[in-house]
Amino acid sequence: MSGQTYRPQSRFMKWFEARLPIVGFVYSDFLNYPTPRNLNYWWAYGGILTFMLVAQIVTGVVLAMHYTPTATAAFDSVEHIMRDVNYGWLLRYLHANGGSMFFLAVYIHMFRGLYYGSYKDPREVLWILGVIIYLLMMATAFMGYVLPWGQMSFWAATVITNLFTAIPLVGKSITQWLWGGYAVDNPTLVRFFSLHYLLPFMIFGVVILHIWALHVPGNNNPAGIDVKSDKDTLPFHPYMTVKDNFALVCFLILFAWLVFYIPNYLGHSDNYIPANPLQTPPHIVPEWYLLPFYAILRAIPHKLLGVIALFASIGVLVFVPWLDTSKVRSARFRPLYKQFFWILVICCIGLGYLGSKPPEGGYVIAARILTAYYFFHFLVILPLLGYVEKPRPLPASITEAVLKPRKA
Repeated sequence: MSGQTYRPQSRFMKWFEARLPIVGFVYSDFLNYPTPRNLNYWWAYGGILTFMLVAQIVTGVVLAMHYTPTATAAFDSVEHIMRDVNYGWLLRYLHANGGSMFFLAVYIHMFRGLYYGSYKDPREVLWILGVIIYLLMMATAFMGYVLPWGQMSFWAATVITNLFTAIPLVGKSITQWLWGGYAVDNPTLVRFFSLHYLLPFMIFGVVILHIWALHVPGNNNPAGIDVKSDKDTLPFHPYMTVKDNFALVCFLILFAWLVFYIPNYLGHSDNYIPANPLQTPPHIVPEWYLLPFYAILRAIPHKLLGVIALFASIGVLVFVPWLDTSKVRSARFRPLYKQFFWILVICCIGLGYLGSKPPEGGYVIAARILTAYYFFHFLVILPLLGYVEKPRPLPASITEAVLKPRKA
């Protein structure tokens, strides 16, 4: 369907559409866009993520109006926002917990893509753009975590930025550039504030490319098969907009419960203590959504190898479309892959738990085992499954997948 199906009624809209056909573009590429009729609620998280990104940008811009990015005033300016700014407490809790909800939605979105094979031909670029968005989100979140300039903020910045010193030849120069000197101090905070303000707009730009890349091949679907005829699709509006909005409302209920009832549950109490370079917290941890990668980093005893493993754990996701050699997309028809998928989910949750624990004893051993399995899944299991697995028969069309009951 094309934008030509839109017919402006008023004289003004006819004049405007002839010069800037933006309404026709929205109508054809969003409202009247053909989508597979078997999409379930797991496909609603793209819209949820777009909403959360806009919410984070809006609340972040308002908070930046009252924040002072200096080492002597940052902590007090956050307290000023909480106590003196009209609804400042609400804005900060929305922004801080919105980051957690943003990552919760993106993890669900990514695992849905892995389960249903949404990274496979012809959607490889779509998947890679998603990984780029994820990397930018991680960088933005880390820099935002530093801004309150509490104990955990300061020491998390110290630990993470020190990792770059492990890079041969250029590591020390990169670290000093990030610091703006020879230690984490006022120039570091100013740099992180500037980047934390800039990166969400870069994310927004890549999201536009992500949506564009989605609209070229069209949506994947739970059956993992291509659209064969018009009977396999429905217009995005009103069918999918109603479903997406219902899912968004349910998601916002959870978000509101977090903000109004347990706003500090996902934070750390040490961050309500002003940053003190002379007193190290007993246990330094990042936010929960970075814990799996923190566990991988600490599982490797060698500093440089730990940094390589950290970045490789994210970089391997870029190559998933080629590591998975199976011709079948959806795990619904891949009995072996489905089992290994859930083992991977348990592995990631386990790494997150271990990342929150002290790097000692059995925690380190368990982290090394799960780290080894994480890479083994992508580098060994995925390529081999395409050759040894016998998929179940695929339905002839999306319509058949919807109308014919699926056998257990």
